[in-house]
Amino acid sequence: MQGMDDPRSDEALMLAYRDGEAAAFEVLYTRWRGRLYRYLAHQAATRADELFQEVWLRVVGARDGYQPTARFSTWLFRIAHNRLMDHYRAEARGMAALYDAVDDETLDNLPTPTHESPDTLLERKQLARHILAALAELPAPQREAFLLAEEGGMGPDAIAHTTGVGRETAKSRLRYAYARLRGMLSGRR
Repeated sequence: MQGMDDPRSDEALMLAYRDGEAAAFEVLYTRWRGRLYRYLAHQAATRADELFQEVWLRVVGARDGYQPTARFSTWLFRIAHNRLMDHYRAEARGMAALYDAVDDETLDNLPTPTHESPDTLLERKQLARHILAALAELPAPQREAFLLAEEGGMGPDAIAHTTGVGRETAKSRLRYAYARLRGMLSGRR
């Protein structure tokens, strides 16, 4: 087994994992954990850890029946989307209650080059706050489309498949998300 820089595709790794190669799962987990966690954290901040674990448990549970009918990322984020929908239905709360305020500890942990001046660091921290606040203000369907595109690397077809909507709906949500984010961020500078 090769290391974490395994050149196999995600789909090939999942098939290897399905066939009993446990190390293949480690590679997949390493490749996708950050993007999946960020997707969940922006959708359900207070439950992100729990949802993250549940999604990976579902991946493990579904390994025997895995068939690469779509990209692994589409399959993974479809599981995450379905788990989020289950969470929203179970909680029966408004989407706004799922978000915590942006805290300084989260922003302090953002990576920055060490050679930057304090003014540049402060500006970067303020921009990060604005981006996170703008993202939280997006309507849930637009936020999800944006996160699937940015964190999942998906295009409109994959977003449509993942969320169970038509391609044109996915394209519209993505277009409106980008437009709203641009508008909100340009107004805060």
